[in-house]
Amino acid sequence: MNVAITGGYVVPVDGDPIEGGTVLVQDGKIVAVGADVEVPDGVEVVDAAGSWVLPGFVEAHGHMGVHEEGEGWAGQDTNEMTDPNGARMRALDAINPDDLGFRDALSGGVTTAVVKPGSGNPIGGRTVAVKMWGRTVDEMLIREPVSVKSALGENPKRVYGDQKKIPSTRQGVAAVIRDAFTKAQDYRAKREHAAAENKPFDRDNTLEVLVRVLDREIPWSQHCHRADDIATALRLADEFGYRLVVHHGTEGHKIADLLAEKGIPVVIGPLFTTRSKVELRERSLRNPGILERAGVELAITTDHPVIPIHFLVHQVTLAVKEGLERSTALRTITTNPARISGLDDRVGSLKPGLDGDVVIWSGDPLDVLSRALRVFVQGREVYTFNHATGVGDVVDPFYQDVV
Repeated sequence: MNVAITGGYVVPVDGDPIEGGTVLVQDGKIVAVGADVEVPDGVEVVDAAGSWVLPGFVEAHGHMGVHEEGEGWAGQDTNEMTDPNGARMRALDAINPDDLGFRDALSGGVTTAVVKPGSGNPIGGRTVAVKMWGRTVDEMLIREPVSVKSALGENPKRVYGDQKKIPSTRQGVAAVIRDAFTKAQDYRAKREHAAAENKPFDRDNTLEVLVRVLDREIPWSQHCHRADDIATALRLADEFGYRLVVHHGTEGHKIADLLAEKGIPVVIGPLFTTRSKVELRERSLRNPGILERAGVELAITTDHPVIPIHFLVHQVTLAVKEGLERSTALRTITTNPARISGLDDRVGSLKPGLDGDVVIWSGDPLDVLSRALRVFVQGREVYTFNHATGVGDVVDPFYQDVV
């Protein structure tokens, strides 16, 4: 899709703002950003004068399509809670692109999300990055796997404790993870020996995934809230040498210096929730600012549908109110989650070579009165705010010629 968005206040995020700038998208990719961009003949021109122009936001941790809204048990495919080690599970196989969450995402300027299995298992499965528009998840796909989801703390011990099986304690949860990686190390050694001897080898889908984590091909997305659980996450990562990303990190501020020293990113949130369980007792909008000041690389998440995904930017606004640096705030939902998720070669900023995911805002997105007016995914306009009705119109991918 070819489009030139002209005359707006362009905020590339990874670069200085441009008054009266132009973003040129051709064949779905950004080819030029600047004040004096020449627009080729035949390219659709969109006048963004008086508006702000930004990259589509990136949600680093959500459950769109696997935890469908308003569908009850029929749309609940987040957790396969029959096996504590679900490394072979793939969120990709459970996403319904017709989930209402995808439409909500576009209305909030979110064009990319990493969809994850839930936190019912110590090892939940493979995560996937997708666009927020498309008929099938295969059309929406950016990258799979992005990471492997794992959980410490209350959720897995409650799920399996209720079943009267391991893990029913924090000791048990850590033991399941440690046992799984020990088996993966043995499996890798046997596989290498079989290859060296040119002998047949029976593959195991679960252990194949964990070997890729051990080989640092795939990051380990660790659900953990309490400081002691975060410390356990650090301990396990040191023991097995994988790339760790802390997700939620509710009490990360208590050990922010350790996280910064080890270079462990934190995807923090959701930030609007009640303190519905013990491990959330120190949830606060002040915590992102504390982590940032300590030097921790930070992204903010809604954990949709815990918080509706179109409120992603509002969490950032209120985090700024409580101490997050305004000058870097937009990075927590653009460049930072893209880099943390290994997607910065595709999304997260406005620069040549990246996907043409562009959002025209009525004003500064950190102003709660601003709204997304027009949303482009790979150069195709997929959402338009209708001033006459006061609601947004989403182009329905199921009834469009997408060729």
